[in-house]
Amino acid sequence: MQFLSIFAPALVFPGKSRLSAPSHSRGRPEGQLPNATQFIADLARSVGFLSRLPVPDRFFRGYDGSVSRAVQAFPVAGLVIALGPALLLLLLSWSRDPLLPAFLALLLQSLLTGALHEDGLADAADGLGGGRDRDHALVIMKDSRIGSYGVIALVLSFGLRATALSALSVFSPVLAALALMAAAAVSRAFLVAHWRALASVREAGVAAAAGQPEQGAERRALFIGIGAGLLLLVPLAGLPRSLLALTFAGLVAFGFTRFVDRKLGGHTGDTIGATQQLSEIALLTALALVL
Repeated sequence: MQFLSIFAPALVFPGKSRLSAPSHSRGRPEGQLPNATQFIADLARSVGFLSRLPVPDRFFRGYDGSVSRAVQAFPVAGLVIALGPALLLLLLSWSRDPLLPAFLALLLQSLLTGALHEDGLADAADGLGGGRDRDHALVIMKDSRIGSYGVIALVLSFGLRATALSALSVFSPVLAALALMAAAAVSRAFLVAHWRALASVREAGVAAAAGQPEQGAERRALFIGIGAGLLLLVPLAGLPRSLLALTFAGLVAFGFTRFVDRKLGGHTGDTIGATQQLSEIALLTALALVL
């Protein structure tokens, strides 16, 4: 799996001392595999963190709000979130125009997540596109108002994803549904890689308060996300096309991480959300183009 070496923080940004510092997660040694109970708890907290789906209160009793270890379950949380939209896309595949079901599926997905990642994409586009320098970009990204760069980014995000899903539906409605789920898992794995690779720009913020992902948790997220993507795509799209789509998504996430590091010197919650959106767009677009 070349993706693991591509996103290994020590290879991407070896000079970041913060990234090499050992992490501590309630006394569990770094790199130790979690048991099933821990993973289920991490999955529940990940779903609660990434979406508006209801999660039982028992998973948050005594919880300090950190997702340093829970990020390992982000790809599986992505599958949970995308299951409903994927089923809707499949159920509406009888439509004469496959573009309408694609937009409806993306609408449902946005409602389930509260447009969490779309909001990050719009803010990041405004800041990175319109900011004169680092400080100006951060001020723009903090502003709740949306600018022209943000509007364009959202239009392209929904347009490209819906068009790609429409093209995939023409080829195979089942593949389109599976691709939506694969993109949800893979993009959230690359989200974790971006988060881990860069230090937080702001001391106070959602991403900073949630904690830096553990190295072991990041590796497990990448393994689960890429593995889920291959399992979902290979049966209908074939191994070469699936690998090409995943590789393109990884390169887009990697390139965006490098760009954000040069522009801001670290991540924000908005750049984390933008990474998810960009890698999801890249995977679906690449898969649609190669079929």
